[in-house]
Amino acid sequence: MRDKILILDFGSQYTQLIARRVREMGVYSEIQPFHYDLKRILADPPAGIILSGGPASTLAAGAPRVDKKLFAAGIPVLGICYGMQLLTRMLGGRVQRSAQREYGQAQLDILAASPLFAGVRDRSTVWMSHGDSVAALAPGYAATARSADGAIAAIEHRTSRIFAVQFHPEVAHTQEGKKILANFLFAICDAPRAWSMKNFIAEETAKLRAQCRGKRVVLGVSGGVDSTTLAVLTRRALGDKASAIFVNNGLLRLNEEREVLDSLRRRLGLNVTYIDASRRFLAALGGVASPERKRKIIGRTFIDVFYAGLKDFDFLIQGTLYPDVIESNPVQGPSQTIKTHHNRVREVQRLEKQGRIIEPFRFLFKDEVREVARLLKIPADILNRHPFPGPGLAVRVLGAVTPAKLEVLKQADDIFIAELKSSGCYDRVWQAFAVLLPVRSVGVMGDERAYGQVVALRAVTSSDGMTADWAALPPEVLDAAARRIVRRIRAVNRVVYDVTSKPPATIEWE
Repeated sequence: MRDKILILDFGSQYTQLIARRVREMGVYSEIQPFHYDLKRILADPPAGIILSGGPASTLAAGAPRVDKKLFAAGIPVLGICYGMQLLTRMLGGRVQRSAQREYGQAQLDILAASPLFAGVRDRSTVWMSHGDSVAALAPGYAATARSADGAIAAIEHRTSRIFAVQFHPEVAHTQEGKKILANFLFAICDAPRAWSMKNFIAEETAKLRAQCRGKRVVLGVSGGVDSTTLAVLTRRALGDKASAIFVNNGLLRLNEEREVLDSLRRRLGLNVTYIDASRRFLAALGGVASPERKRKIIGRTFIDVFYAGLKDFDFLIQGTLYPDVIESNPVQGPSQTIKTHHNRVREVQRLEKQGRIIEPFRFLFKDEVREVARLLKIPADILNRHPFPGPGLAVRVLGAVTPAKLEVLKQADDIFIAELKSSGCYDRVWQAFAVLLPVRSVGVMGDERAYGQVVALRAVTSSDGMTADWAALPPEVLDAAARRIVRRIRAVNRVVYDVTSKPPATIEWE
């Protein structure tokens, strides 16, 4: 049965978000590279195929392409951004460089009735991100929508069931995006609703039992939602046969090591070994200012600590998520590296090549993991904790990390989070934290000139972490946090608030 949507990746940072949106609607999605063999596609034909966007230009030599026979296979196709330009060029249309790159919100005007736009408003806001545009349609294709400036924004060949849009329906900024994707999935592809986190738990539990039977298994836990959920799922599958290890890397939030151990051991009943390697991590990070180097050092040191504690194991289970894989430049497509995640460093990749890494969540997004946690009955206060980066506060101390800087940041972050919780704002934002900037600011404290450090506060709203808007926190909450930080932390004399969305920024500063 054609029970999946195949997404061919041309390098868009939104490729995994397309997959997330499809699964959100109850349809299984699978990402493969743009050059995925057509014979393999036809051997197990999907309900539909989505061609992702990408950073390349179809006009460039060596631009990514698919097998042209794909468009004659009788499988419904939806081209997004680069995908629309690609199928236009390959099928006889013309693409040209735009006089001005179109990036951000734009107006979509629907020109003609289309099964892709059934129930969609005639005029709505969409998210554009492209430098090329379709100048002339391929034979047999019709334009079904334009942007406010007259550029072609959607095309179709209805009898071939091939559709394409110049905008990104998968991002939250496209107002009718979910409806457009739903039309493709159900009205055009007739895809079944068979994907759920309940089914995922059952399938992954069975996989873990089969793969790890009689094996020595190590699981790293940090106290975050991802690793905690994975630990509970692993215990469900393997009982106490897996060794759960909590490594204190010295880069945790204020008093976090005590809180994490209490949650894991007492509240969740997990058998956890505690390793305090904080001095080792901080020594390894001494004098290092580069964000990429810090991440790689932390990843390498983490693996070294595991090797030192357990020299003999068969599998290392870790809570890698889809965004970690994509942003670290996955092998499946041409996506560009945004940043190297600590659990995707060379040492981990070496274990992966040896077949010793298990990542049950590598194709899940944060909100899907939260749903798994809910189904596993993990307490709400643990489940709803804000995401925390694997490298910890090392990527929130901009520049070289020192114990003194960490202490300042821990105090500032604790004050900010406390204000959010007391005001009722904590559960209304996706993530919030403080950042210690590598600059000093002139101020006046106690009638004397002060030359102190600067703390930036960051809070964002999001559904999946792949796109995010800065949170419009009440001024009185920001004021209370800033006043308490400056009053209680002598080294700080200025607090600023980050009002940048993702994109163009990432949520973390490093």
